[in-house]
Amino acid sequence: MVLRLLFAPVTGLAWIAEQIQERADTELDDKENLSKRLLALQLAFDMGDISEEDFEAQEEELLLAIQELEDQQRQAALEAEAENE
Repeated sequence: MVLRLLFAPVTGLAWIAEQIQERADTELDDKENLSKRLLALQLAFDMGDISEEDFEAQEEELLLAIQELEDQQRQAALEAEAENE
């Protein structure tokens, strides 16, 4: 019982670290998928499969989604840093 109380903070920190890692992995997967979609879009445009107007509209959506993920990652890092202080 005493050991459990002594190790409770360590266990809690380990759980928080796992949650952060899972979120980071998910966001990385999302960013990779968006990057792949952007590459496929560029290829479709280069091959003449889509118009320039369609390309630009879809490209903007994908770039905004990537930017949003990066902003979320920055915010999470700032929050984690603030919690550690």
